[in-house]
Amino acid sequence: MNRQAQAVILFLVGVAVLRAGFTDLYLRYVKAGLQPLLLLAGVVLIAAAAATLWYGRRRPRTADGDEPEQHERHEGHEGHEGGHVHREPRVSWLLVLPLVALILVAPPALGSYSAMRAGTALQEAPWGYPKLPAGDPLRLELADYAGRAVYDHGRSLGDRHVKLTGFLALDENGTAYLVRMTLNCCAADAQPVKVGLSGELPPVLRPDTWLEVTGTYTGQQVKDPVNDGVIPFLKATEARPVKAPRDPYDESLNG
Repeated sequence: MNRQAQAVILFLVGVAVLRAGFTDLYLRYVKAGLQPLLLLAGVVLIAAAAATLWYGRRRPRTADGDEPEQHERHEGHEGHEGGHVHREPRVSWLLVLPLVALILVAPPALGSYSAMRAGTALQEAPWGYPKLPAGDPLRLELADYAGRAVYDHGRSLGDRHVKLTGFLALDENGTAYLVRMTLNCCAADAQPVKVGLSGELPPVLRPDTWLEVTGTYTGQQVKDPVNDGVIPFLKATEARPVKAPRDPYDESLNG
């Protein structure tokens, strides 16, 4: 690959990173707190592309217009192949196509397919849970409800109605789960938090549909077949479709 191709690829990667960082697109790759570092990385990549072009133009040329290292390679080929000159293959420019696609097409966030093939993120019990604020129904993060249901055995929840938001996933038996993916750093290490649903559910359940579910604590639990983690349930009294949130991932388990 020649220096021009290298510079173009560096530039396009930098543009893709900056585009993601200046929009909500970056939230599909990394947690919100990493936005400044992402923007800095984009600037550095674009600066590296400019430096690569500048360095290529400043390098001395031989009499036939080639860079010195290219000229030496040409002489070597001429000695062995009767003057035939090899250039960098033009197919290397095809490396630009995935980068253009990355700039133009926004990939979806991880959904039900990934969630049902990964074990629940509830692995370690916390030291305790703070008292819940007043209000009924009370809006909770899905991971907060799951932790209170499993480790606190629902004591802090009592009979209060809670509202949870997540996307729908179905197991092979048709059991419905409300899911949020949690991040340590980026989407590559995302893990699901799953809450099973019983009670009043929509007649048609479509995986990856975002739902706001109102319900009460129930002691029903199952084992996650992937990692034997505990999956609590919520007895739903109401469920309605909602728009996917700006940030599809939940950082409440990991800060």
